[in-house]
Amino acid sequence: MQLKPRTLEQHIAVFGESRSGKTVLVSSFYGATQEPQFMQSSLFDVIADNPGQGNRLFANYLGMRDSARPPDHTESSTSYAFSVELRDEGGEANSPKPFDALRLVWHDYPGEWFDQDVSGPDEPQRRIATFKSLLGSDVAFLLVDGQRLLDNAVEEERYLKSVLGSFRTGLLRLKDQLLEDGKPLVRFPRIWVLALSKADLLPELDVFGFRDLVIGKASDDLDELREVLKKFVDSPDALAVGEDFVLLSSAKFEPNRIEVTERIGLDLVLPLAAMLPFERHIKWLERKQIGAKVVEELLVGAGALAAALIGKGKFTGPKGPLVSLIGKGKRAGPKGLLVALVLGEVVNAAMRAASKLGGDQLRTMNSEALAKHDYIAAVLTRFGMDLDDGEEQGILLRSRR
Repeated sequence: MQLKPRTLEQHIAVFGESRSGKTVLVSSFYGATQEPQFMQSSLFDVIADNPGQGNRLFANYLGMRDSARPPDHTESSTSYAFSVELRDEGGEANSPKPFDALRLVWHDYPGEWFDQDVSGPDEPQRRIATFKSLLGSDVAFLLVDGQRLLDNAVEEERYLKSVLGSFRTGLLRLKDQLLEDGKPLVRFPRIWVLALSKADLLPELDVFGFRDLVIGKASDDLDELREVLKKFVDSPDALAVGEDFVLLSSAKFEPNRIEVTERIGLDLVLPLAAMLPFERHIKWLERKQIGAKVVEELLVGAGALAAALIGKGKFTGPKGPLVSLIGKGKRAGPKGLLVALVLGEVVNAAMRAASKLGGDQLRTMNSEALAKHDYIAAVLTRFGMDLDDGEEQGILLRSRR
């Protein structure tokens, strides 16, 4: 989680084998936000920072919607940046806010890069640069291809062991090049969500069935992947690999027809990117599972998001507003005020309360925020409600740890 002036920035990495649906997912995600129905009903606009990239993604979406034509295969790595710009209609929204906008950076890459040899003199460096970007994300989605599961019906373990093993060996192969001087990474995806792509092909499988399938058929392989990822990261206890599960489908694909309105789980991408790291990071901070360097990386964004959720005035410590103190702590470095904040003021009742909002409390806060035209709080509480709804619908399963 990175905090830039007035913008809270979240990065997601979508890992998947070739033709597992990565490019279709990002095209469908963006395309749906450009439909008039979304633009008329949403409290925010999703704007591609690079207009050319936005046009290409929307063209992919229109090709599916109007001509039943799926996007071309991705042959180069790309990072898509989307600004989530909140609408402002006056009222109390004009009062000072911890941040004004969210920014989502979605990292995509050619799926065969993990399991095929490089070609050409420049490709090795491009791959290393790409995976450094991917491993700087806040959340990683590891795709399990629904079509491949169907192709291996009854023997699903063959595919699951193959895909998990491919990522494990691919990461090990790159380890020395990704770690500078062998030092573990402070900025790293600490939440690795297992995502069933093309979930429409398996309509009988809810998220619990997906979890049971993966754990029942490939638990040892998942454990081995987790152990490899621990070798990359500072504070390896603050790492969740294969503890969260989600179903994803970009559209319903039928002969000569692609129904883009029949999506599964894509509406959870923004809520997951914004809220899941915050929820998990606070738990790790409370348990003191994160080293000082990692705390410095995570703390500012968590504080700003909590302040936006529960109100900046309530989010205070004994020395004053916590958000301003966090900024001072960050400048002081991990051995100064920052450590005192982590051990005392940051993990306080307000921060814990913000990370554990749910159910009726979220709905009440959402209604109050809408009435006050506080659209940051309204959007964030809506995100929390969306995650709760996803769990009730059997699409999402969040770790209870």
